[in-house]
Amino acid sequence: MGLFQRLGTLLKSNINDLISKAEDPEKMLSQVLVDMKNQLVEAKKQVAVAIGDEKRLKKQWDDQITQSKEWERKAMMAVHAGDDALAKEALVRQKEHEDLTAQFEQQWHLQKEAVEKLKDQLRTLNNKIEEAKRKKNILVARAKRAEAQKTIQATMAGLSDTSAFDTFDRMAEKVEQIEAEAEAGVELAGEMTGDTLQSRFKQLENTGGADMALAELKAKMGLGPATTAPRKELPSKEASGGGESKSEPLSAKGGGREDE
Repeated sequence: MGLFQRLGTLLKSNINDLISKAEDPEKMLSQVLVDMKNQLVEAKKQVAVAIGDEKRLKKQWDDQITQSKEWERKAMMAVHAGDDALAKEALVRQKEHEDLTAQFEQQWHLQKEAVEKLKDQLRTLNNKIEEAKRKKNILVARAKRAEAQKTIQATMAGLSDTSAFDTFDRMAEKVEQIEAEAEAGVELAGEMTGDTLQSRFKQLENTGGADMALAELKAKMGLGPATTAPRKELPSKEASGGGESKSEPLSAKGGGREDE
């Protein structure tokens, strides 16, 4: 019975306390289950021994019943033979076996009751171990969730320090500075290459076109004078080359046929 008391103490131990002391709750609980299973194996062995004793007592009880009946038969045989003294001795031996039969019967009943109790305790122990297996999975899940929350809280606490965000701000300013310098370099390169005079006139053409479009839009909306005159197009490069103009045919103006 001491074995079952130790098992009961083990099963009633505070699992949460084990988790708080263990670096890895899953490994700790697995080890506890291994120990419990080992104890269960030992308990089964003890129950098997008790069952063996119960069966041995039952056999001894049956043997005493058989012996008692055998000496009773011998006493009858002696009576039939007319030997009363021998019959009495046989009856004395029969009484001894009857007494042993009663004792073995009592011991067998006690042992049988003990075996039934041990079997019930063994079934209870096995059920508790199965329950512990199920609880293990729940406790491991709780432990992992708590560990994850702890890690998140530690991370959030670290983010409360503005040094990391300050680093990002400094890097953003540095990148903006590099981009500005790169754009300035591109703009400067464009101004320093090619025909700058041509570039200025091209810019003027683009600006003038936008101004004329704005004036037409205002006139259409009634916000300015209407532009009735057609837009004068700038002379093309071909026209600026100066082709020869066709001369009109000479008229007879001021000159007739000479008189012969």
